[in-house]
Amino acid sequence: MLRIDIITIFPDFFREPIGYGIVSRARSAGLVSITAHDLRRWTTDKHHMVDDRPFGGGDGMILKPEPIFAAVEALTGKMKREDFLPDMRVVLLSPQGRVFSQSVARDLSESSHVILLCGRYEGVDERVAEALVTDEISIGDYVLSGGEPAAMVVVDAIVRLLPGALGSDTSAVNESFSSDMLDHPQYTRPPDFRGMKVPEVLLSGNHGEIERWRRQAAAAKTARTRPDLLKEK
Repeated sequence: MLRIDIITIFPDFFREPIGYGIVSRARSAGLVSITAHDLRRWTTDKHHMVDDRPFGGGDGMILKPEPIFAAVEALTGKMKREDFLPDMRVVLLSPQGRVFSQSVARDLSESSHVILLCGRYEGVDERVAEALVTDEISIGDYVLSGGEPAAMVVVDAIVRLLPGALGSDTSAVNESFSSDMLDHPQYTRPPDFRGMKVPEVLLSGNHGEIERWRRQAAAAKTARTRPDLLKEK
């Protein structure tokens, strides 16, 4: 079973999202455990402060290192990154991290324990990244109010890759970004909707021709909407 722990100041954010769809079914099937922890549990002052002003001045507040270190130590039993088990990951959700992708999701899905750290305010004390974090990940080149939405994106992406999470063993293999191209266009009934017709080849029953059409259509769609993927090859 994959264990996912989320460290956040808003644990209730995750209550409903993890209770629906594939993530919920994977939890019920015993494929994954997901727990959102309130960072304030690991504060030691009477006001449960998790942030403070940045040294050197500047806008906003920074998440303090003490409660984050205490939280990771409590959840892993380890005090620093060098002591982690090989398949244990501590992920900081940050706009400064490497961009999240299907290959990164697959890599994380093969772990036994993933801890997701949700940043807030102007960021997290850099000593957290230096001593605890194994992966710093961004879900795109934009800034969110906090790491919670990004953490849920990561959870969904990695859970659906767990063996048995999807209804078909080939579903995750045939999706966009599982190869160098996007997925091919998909159609369903009716075959003619407002004069827009499903390609005849998909109705032919000729599986060889259908597969050939799908490869060509996937290449055309990739070239049209994500030519950057072809440039990376």
